Amino acid sequence: MDIAESDAKAGWRQWVGLAILMLPVLLISITVTVLFFALPSLTAELEPSGTQQLWIVDIYAFLLAGLLIPMGNLGDRIGRRRLLLLGAVVFGITSALAAYAPNAELLIVARGLQGAAAATLMPPTLALIRVMFTDARQLQMAIAIWAAVFTLGSVAGPIVGGWLLESFWWGAVFLISVPIMVLLLALGPLLPEYRDPNPGKFDLLSAVLVLLTALPMVYAVKMAAEQNFSATMWISAVVGLVFLALFLRRQRKLPDPMLDLALFRRQAFTVSLITATLAVFALVGTFYFITQYLMSVLEMRPIVAGLMTVPTAVSSAAGSVLGAALTRWFRPGHIMGSGMVFGAVGFLLISQLSTDVNLPLLFSGLFLLGWGIGSVQALASTMVVATAPPEKAGSASGLFESSTEFGQALGAAILGSIGVAVYRSSLAADLPHEVPPEAAVVAHETLGGALSVADELPQAMGTALAAVAREAYVDGMQIAALAGAVIMLIMGILAFLNIREAQKAS
Repeated sequence: MDIAESDAKAGWRQWVGLAILMLPVLLISITVTVLFFALPSLTAELEPSGTQQLWIVDIYAFLLAGLLIPMGNLGDRIGRRRLLLLGAVVFGITSALAAYAPNAELLIVARGLQGAAAATLMPPTLALIRVMFTDARQLQMAIAIWAAVFTLGSVAGPIVGGWLLESFWWGAVFLISVPIMVLLLALGPLLPEYRDPNPGKFDLLSAVLVLLTALPMVYAVKMAAEQNFSATMWISAVVGLVFLALFLRRQRKLPDPMLDLALFRRQAFTVSLITATLAVFALVGTFYFITQYLMSVLEMRPIVAGLMTVPTAVSSAAGSVLGAALTRWFRPGHIMGSGMVFGAVGFLLISQLSTDVNLPLLFSGLFLLGWGIGSVQALASTMVVATAPPEKAGSASGLFESSTEFGQALGAAILGSIGVAVYRSSLAADLPHEVPPEAAVVAHETLGGALSVADELPQAMGTALAAVAREAYVDGMQIAALAGAVIMLIMGILAFLNIREAQKAS
């Protein structure tokens, strides 16, 4: 696979630099899923509505996704290390604000600011790797390690969250970012600096158009997640698409575009981007349910529930590194396609879970899911970033990370809304008639609300409500997992058939 122009081998400085770059990668990927385990205690203290709870989960990833392309382009111009260290300062401050938010509204604002700060951290990591490693095989392995750490962090989030919740309070899942950002600031000067020697003019209008594309579409997705398919939702979606068209039109006309649309002419680039996006869409959308399933349905302690996700962490890391190594003998498209199929089988196993504990089924499903996602992310990120010239690596990495972040956010929103719709339908069908109307309204919002109400009802009535709510939640999780299986199977077939131009590594 032709991914670099030079055969110069990286030395110890480059590998030390790679280790430093893993700090923000690990932290940000943990931040995406660590919140899932904090939701029950956070909900109990701040009492957010169902809509606010979804905003708390999603707004970070949406704003991160909306700003990644402009920030990647900005890093190419002002210097990737400079942008990285600036982002570390802002991310640390906003994490502290989120940790001590006194109500749901301020937590949503803090999460949004945290997402905006995270957008300055991610593009420089992958872009600096692109210029630090010029040997084709070393570059491929470095990006595989990057992908492994990113996927590992997403899966390790529940483990870290479980430990923090056992030892501290829900705000600790945000506050842990502060010492890591301090460490990054201390070690950051050891990284090389790189910027585009002929960057051209930064196009502020393009950056504005990206945001004007993202925000209306985010609003439309949020309304759809609440099953609110009103005229406002459709208008918002159309407005977002109009601004997207204006953005793409402007990129075609600019001499120095923020996003080089010529990259999409390569089939391997486009299919890899879509495959990686839908892989994390399915993964995060299902993990949104898995974490709550372990704690609220199986009633595991947070730290125990976190440890249940270890098979996914191990297999995702192994899939990333071994998937890259296997390109010496197999085409990347075949490895990515098989990874998606493994993930689909994992989802099918998860869809068979019930309110009874079945650890072999759970571990098998999570292991296959992790292996599939890991191998896909490693090879997709290599093909997307290595396609771009070194001076545009920041923009390319921003595009890749933006698409995967949108996939994560949409996964939680869309698969989450599917699961919620099934939960509400199942609960309405089986709700005990003696449950008071005001308690029924709360129970229909979330499983956490149903269990909280059940504790306040007479014992027999509360026990019956809790059992019905748990069954309804499992029904929603099963449908979401089946949807994830279908998505991964379809994209696996497309990867097999369409990613042909990327050859085996020499």
